[in-house]
Amino acid sequence: MTIDLQLVAYAIVLTWIMVFSASVLKARAWTPAGMKVAFGNRHDVPPPPAFAERADRAGRNMLESLPLFIGLVAVAHLGGRHTDRVDLGAHLFFWARLAYWPIYVVGIPVLRTLVWYVAIAGLGLIFSALL
Repeated sequence: MTIDLQLVAYAIVLTWIMVFSASVLKARAWTPAGMKVAFGNRHDVPPPPAFAERADRAGRNMLESLPLFIGLVAVAHLGGRHTDRVDLGAHLFFWARLAYWPIYVVGIPVLRTLVWYVAIAGLGLIFSALL
């Protein structure tokens, strides 16, 4: 399997971890009351702390970006355009998204945006290999 396809698989796992952890943080599932919320219908969820809301937004943002990444890598492979540029773009996307998550959860706004731009540049690099 090529490295870009491996990074797609890792990005899928990363997305699952981000979404799952946001859910745990929002429900405060490590507490007895939070465990009850996590295993219930979640209609009485207390307001989450700010870091849990940021974790949720980071996870949702990854859910928005992941299809673009998967699609671009798939088109590169299916179109016979798999190059070093695709690999570099895949690396940029994955590692920036991995860094983005804790930066967003901790709440570092400017750095978060800069790292997000690196991930977008990775997508652009993959797209440029398709032209």
